[in-house]
Amino acid sequence: MKLASRLKNVKPSSTLAVTAKVLELKRQGREVIGFAAGEPDFDTWPHVCEAAHAAIRNAQFRYTAVGGTPELKDAIVTKLARDNDLKFTPGEVIATCGGKHALFNVLQAILDPGDEVVIPGPYWVSYADMVVLAEGTPRIAMAAESRGFKLRALELDAAIGPKTKLVIVNSPSNPTGATYNEAEIAELARVLMKHPQVWVLVDDVYEFIRYDGKRPRHLLALEPGLRDRIVVVNSVSKTYAMTGWRIGYAAGPGPLIQAVSMLQGQQTSNPSTIAQAAAVAALTGSQDALGPMVAEFHRRRNLVCEGINAIDGLSVVRPDGAFYVFVNARGAFAKVGAKDGDDFAFKMLESASVGTVGGNDFGSPDHFRISYATSMEQLERGLDAIARWLKK
Repeated sequence: MKLASRLKNVKPSSTLAVTAKVLELKRQGREVIGFAAGEPDFDTWPHVCEAAHAAIRNAQFRYTAVGGTPELKDAIVTKLARDNDLKFTPGEVIATCGGKHALFNVLQAILDPGDEVVIPGPYWVSYADMVVLAEGTPRIAMAAESRGFKLRALELDAAIGPKTKLVIVNSPSNPTGATYNEAEIAELARVLMKHPQVWVLVDDVYEFIRYDGKRPRHLLALEPGLRDRIVVVNSVSKTYAMTGWRIGYAAGPGPLIQAVSMLQGQQTSNPSTIAQAAAVAALTGSQDALGPMVAEFHRRRNLVCEGINAIDGLSVVRPDGAFYVFVNARGAFAKVGAKDGDDFAFKMLESASVGTVGGNDFGSPDHFRISYATSMEQLERGLDAIARWLKK
């Protein structure tokens, strides 16, 4: 069987692969502690679920407009104005089948063959493969661990070349939790203003999960001059513990959003009608449940960072956001005969029954990623299992 040649350059998602492996081992009767899944372990908020129930009771079972219901578009516009001080119209936003879907379609709409995309590294595993599927070329600009994995303005400027079509900005970041402050965002904005041919894609999916007690102004709010070449992507997945509902969205210049809508019309058409009703409630209803969730993630981050840094051979830079830590394991490779982060994570799963994601596909083979979106009890057990394994 001959498949499309474009698939040769794309890898399966390593995070989804490890999650599937953990579930498979559990089905076989193995007791495995899973630190791989990148989703909150909290329940979707009750008023959000009630909105979905109401949509079912009201027989909202039909197709909607490709880009979402008027109610959801209005909710997205309201959210962007309320939380980010960004002014968009309903014609400049689109609802998608998850944040990943929004990212994929935006890249398809912007990139031509050979266009380069600057991706700060370490980076979320899907960015590079999405660029390749759009026939673009990923250009990874690695940020130093000693600076908290945050790219400096000079480094971004050096990474932008004559073929650069787009730059991706993600803060807080997956996999490192790197979180830029307002001054750092402003410095990046000044660099981006120097390159008027370059699009900017801001991935805000973790925007509310931060622990420094600060909410910096949005990159676009700091530099309105980027308005005609910036696209903001977000979803309800992380903020509202709605990963399985599959609702994301994008906001940007009208012609771009029209192009994304055209692509979506030939792919999935509208997102789930019931999930759209739930997303309206999430974006416009009470936000009171967010604070306790973030506070719990904060406690877990502290536990994991302290636990990892107490294990000989492992170290971690304490992140200020998201719900991941990116663990440097190079000092422990020789102990277990591992050649890189992926090999280390595989050996840890087999020998310690702890599932994590190796750092290779994140752009850093010295590391592995722990998601602490699980209970304190599971985190303590997992950290203890890792420590006992390495002591052997």
